[in-house]
Amino acid sequence: MELPNQAQEGSSQKKMGRGKIEIKRIENTTNRQVTFCKRRNGLLKKAYELSVLCDAEVALVVFSSRGRLYEYANNSVRATIERYKKASAASTNAESVSEVNTQFYQQESSKLRRQIRDIQNLNRHILGEALGSLSLKELKNLEGRLEKGLSRVRSRKHETLFADVEFMQKREIELQNHNNYLRAKIAEHERAQQQQQSNMMQGTLCDSLPSQSYDRNFFPVNLIPSDQQYSRQDQTALQLV
Repeated sequence: MELPNQAQEGSSQKKMGRGKIEIKRIENTTNRQVTFCKRRNGLLKKAYELSVLCDAEVALVVFSSRGRLYEYANNSVRATIERYKKASAASTNAESVSEVNTQFYQQESSKLRRQIRDIQNLNRHILGEALGSLSLKELKNLEGRLEKGLSRVRSRKHETLFADVEFMQKREIELQNHNNYLRAKIAEHERAQQQQQSNMMQGTLCDSLPSQSYDRNFFPVNLIPSDQQYSRQDQTALQLV
């Protein structure tokens, strides 16, 4: 009768298995030492498996409560620690640089917003708006700025007018010179046309005059000397040959 009860107790213990252990400091020194040895060996085994299976660089350093050192490294603990320092410093520098940049941009942004607000207020003041918040001194300063601005505007306006007048005067002189040149060319052309017309008229008159053809047997009357006396019949005979 006792055997079945014992069997039932053993089966109930197997079903229950290992219960959860509360994570806190073990007060019993012997139990704490035993647990440390078991957990240390398991941790070293896991580190080895991780380095082999995943081709990872692993360095494990463990100090016991008595100050004894236990370590594992697939490369070198010192080299891994140096690599860790470099990576940590790089990440720290990157974070610090990012923080510095963020602060700088925030300051610049606030400064620009303040400048934009001041410029907008100044523009409104120049237009005569939002003057109620200004003191007497600020109003005097604004008046002085406006007067200086008006004097600069007037000076620039006069310079522009003088430059335009000077340009127009030069342009007028150029146009007059060009006009005189065109008039001279026209007068020269008219003289050339008149000379051509006169030459043509002289040529026409010369062509209209009859050409005198002389016969050998004809002797012009006007070539006879006047001192010779001929009768009318002789003169007629001479002309009607």
